[in-house]
Amino acid sequence: MISADLRSALPAIHLFASVCLLLASGSACSAGDVKAGRAKALMCQACHGMDGLSKAPDAPNIAAQIEPYIVAQLQAYKSGARKNDAMSVVAPSLSDTDIEDLAAYFSAIEINVVKMPGG
Repeated sequence: MISADLRSALPAIHLFASVCLLLASGSACSAGDVKAGRAKALMCQACHGMDGLSKAPDAPNIAAQIEPYIVAQLQAYKSGARKNDAMSVVAPSLSDTDIEDLAAYFSAIEINVVKMPGG
């Protein structure tokens, strides 16, 4: 029998395993269409901006994140394994193609580190 603590940790374990598998899989990379992702990103701009840089205090920057990571996170929101009020409204309507295209677009954004703290 699985303990209650372990049972409650299973969604996080599954998410971690999915991310690891996606990162190890070369086939998951570059699956989406950047141009289509840009068009679909209009629904993301209020929180994440078209540039992937957060416009809301509780939204993460997603510019230049690696594509498999974005795919895994969007799939986790869609399945309910990861929870967020805003994403629980958006993610269920995303198709697998939408997720791949959004991941391709946001991962293709280049960012430059201009200043390092303490330097």
